[in-house]
Amino acid sequence: MDLVTGTPIVVNETSTRCLSAQEDAGTLFLQMIMIIEITVGLPGNIIALWIFFFRMKFWKPHIIFLLNLVLADFLLLISVPFRIHTHMRGEYWVFGEVWCSINLFMLAVNRSASIAFMTVVALDRYFKVIHPHHWISQMTLTHAAWLAGLTWVAVIALRIPLLTTNLLQQDGNISLCRSFNFYKVIPVGVKIHYVAFVAEFFLPWFLLLFSSAKIACYLNQQKLKDMQKRVRRAIRAVAVISIVFTFCFMPSVITGLVALYIRNLHPMKCKIYHRSTQLFMTCISFTYLNSASDPFIYFYSSSMFRNILRSSNCFKKHVSRVINAEK
Repeated sequence: MDLVTGTPIVVNETSTRCLSAQEDAGTLFLQMIMIIEITVGLPGNIIALWIFFFRMKFWKPHIIFLLNLVLADFLLLISVPFRIHTHMRGEYWVFGEVWCSINLFMLAVNRSASIAFMTVVALDRYFKVIHPHHWISQMTLTHAAWLAGLTWVAVIALRIPLLTTNLLQQDGNISLCRSFNFYKVIPVGVKIHYVAFVAEFFLPWFLLLFSSAKIACYLNQQKLKDMQKRVRRAIRAVAVISIVFTFCFMPSVITGLVALYIRNLHPMKCKIYHRSTQLFMTCISFTYLNSASDPFIYFYSSSMFRNILRSSNCFKKHVSRVINAEK
């Protein structure tokens, strides 16, 4: 199966017999999620970009990190239409080998960058509350810009191996563009991709849980109401990041590991392998929702963003339409 696109991969004759026509249901669900991602994520991120560039008067380090999260989302929004087109053509990739590698590279970079900047925003909230006098809490805009730049360098460097590997495979007369294929000898670049897919989830996830727990404990120890209000805002921001992070990325990682375990250690259990693959195809769809969910992170992580959005005419009109629709 493809750890980016969610497409099951034919490994051998046994695996071929395990896969049936039911896989179309998973592909259809994936198409629906990607269409939702475009229709919801694109307007939300355009509004966020407009606020950051044209309405934000005062900049703080966490605003820089949120802006970079928006930029990461646009990599996904650019790439998804090509995946929709491919799924609608029965997995037939018509855009050539070069764009196949670039497309999968952009999807992988979006995932890595989204995870990285979500984690950085959460840790920034954690240090501001728990360690207000730490040098990280005193970070300047210049330091934040350098950190964001180094994050992009690390993310891109980690995913460059995808650009050096031929990811376009032939299945008869059909070209398949996948980041996960059957190899007699797995290329080094693909191995790095597999390891990164799993590792870049678990470490940040534990950091998010740790930050949430520490801020919650700190909240219980505070007696001043003004201090409690500030801490509550921080824990709300970290909690929203943790929920979005877990919802979007955990299902695909867990089901992907289960499916790989069954394929490698129990290759004859076709029924179980097929079910695990279908489950993975469903769960990988949630990864595409991270861009549509990120506006919630902007809203709860920055009071300035929240106030600007609430005062904007487009937000007021949208709220009015929702209220009128409910009536």
